[in-house]
Amino acid sequence: MLLKLTQRVLTETDLRMLMRFAWTVGWKGSRAISRFSRRAAGGDVVPPFVFISITNACNLSCQGCWVTPSNPPRELSLPVLDNLITDCKRDGAHFFGLLGGEPLLHRGLLELLGRHRDCFFQILTNGTLLTDELAGAMRRLGNVTPLISIEGLERVSDERRGGQEVFRRAMEGLAHCRRHRLLTGVATSVCRSNIGEVATAAFVNDLVRRGVHYLWYYIYRPAGPRPCPELALTEAEILRLREFIVDIRTRAPLVIVDAYWDHLGRAVCPAAIGISHHINPAGDLEPCPPIQFARDNAGDGARVVESLRKSEFLRSFRAFARAETRGCILLERPDLLFDFLAAGQARDTSGRDTAYAELAAMRSHPGHHLPGQEIPERSWFYRFAKKHWFFGFGAYG
Repeated sequence: MLLKLTQRVLTETDLRMLMRFAWTVGWKGSRAISRFSRRAAGGDVVPPFVFISITNACNLSCQGCWVTPSNPPRELSLPVLDNLITDCKRDGAHFFGLLGGEPLLHRGLLELLGRHRDCFFQILTNGTLLTDELAGAMRRLGNVTPLISIEGLERVSDERRGGQEVFRRAMEGLAHCRRHRLLTGVATSVCRSNIGEVATAAFVNDLVRRGVHYLWYYIYRPAGPRPCPELALTEAEILRLREFIVDIRTRAPLVIVDAYWDHLGRAVCPAAIGISHHINPAGDLEPCPPIQFARDNAGDGARVVESLRKSEFLRSFRAFARAETRGCILLERPDLLFDFLAAGQARDTSGRDTAYAELAAMRSHPGHHLPGQEIPERSWFYRFAKKHWFFGFGAYG
């Protein structure tokens, strides 16, 4: 599997982009994680990976989406984004996830990428706006990997994304990425309506044929104004997904990513560890994208690292979440999360002024923390990577 994956990456991607990825994400990223681990042991937590929602504008309307578009859109200006990236670089972070809404709708996106060629950016996009021209611009920049969200096959994609011919248009975006030799990923939020389509060897093999190099599985979280809780996975389905992931990792020549389990199959939460936090389009510092509450703001972005380091809200959230579960506090105990946020007088940062009411209406769903049912990694490569590079921080004691 690793040999074929290496062959694919070397022959299918632009060499200059691949070298920049290896240097920025591989070498610099591993150093950033090592620094994070050392500092976190002493209580100094600054995430090595920062996820930024640069706009709330979007051309689709997905089930369970926590983002509500506005007119005019809320978005981070290019000067603020420039300051954010620059300040994070000073602290050693060089990898950034750019989200939305739909980040390709931000008019300053390409200029931002061009200003920070020493960083690497992952753009989480629905792919429907990823044209051949844009893919060509990404190749010339050489510091970006598109992560295209695929929520099922033809019928389910339209249903999940609230659009028409979403699957076909996303596949066209993938084809443009392949034509321009981009390092390309696919993300899929696994729910009850699509698990039979996306958690299959046929789906994975089709993505390999289409030139996809990594596949990121998420667990659906019923959030936002249209949460669709009927789509939340059952405990049995979560175990089925985990079993599929550890099995397909031993066979498929692409990287399978998850942010839920360590090398022993124990549940983890990146926000509870502090390895990543989220900045929304208004500059608010949130634990993670679907938890739309904050007490701190990045301001002009020039001192965002100091804000992340000194945030009492994020510090108390991490301690609270770890004490309650190794998994997703939003899924498992929305009632306790509501009480924590209300007691701390956290601001509703959704832009709808309804996030507290939405959280109060949420019911508990199974999460990925299933004690006694852990499924360890079977691939030596993933065991090593998770133990030493990502989740080996002892954050849960």
